[in-house]
Amino acid sequence: MSKKKKETKEKPLGKMTAKELREVGKQIPEMTGVYGMNKPELISAIKKARGIVDDSPKTKDDSVREIKKKIKGLKTERETALSENDAKMAAIYRRRITRLKKKTRRAA
Repeated sequence: MSKKKKETKEKPLGKMTAKELREVGKQIPEMTGVYGMNKPELISAIKKARGIVDDSPKTKDDSVREIKKKIKGLKTERETALSENDAKMAAIYRRRITRLKKKTRRAA
């Protein structure tokens, strides 16, 4: 009487929930910060760790986190321009911040 071992196939990464992806990510030793990542970041990090080439085309839009980092940097530059009484550069920074904010709304 032989017992057949069924091979358990892992679900495709795209079909897993973020919680399941975190569990997979915790098992990979070189991955850190799993709980701070969202689903697309987890999928790309797991694929990178496993050596899977990502065939999906890259979108032009940056992630919302990267855009918000840019906004924060521009806000500090705008504050320095205002403190130096450089109204022209402050207006330029303000317009850039506004454009980036619109980009975050479109990306979300």
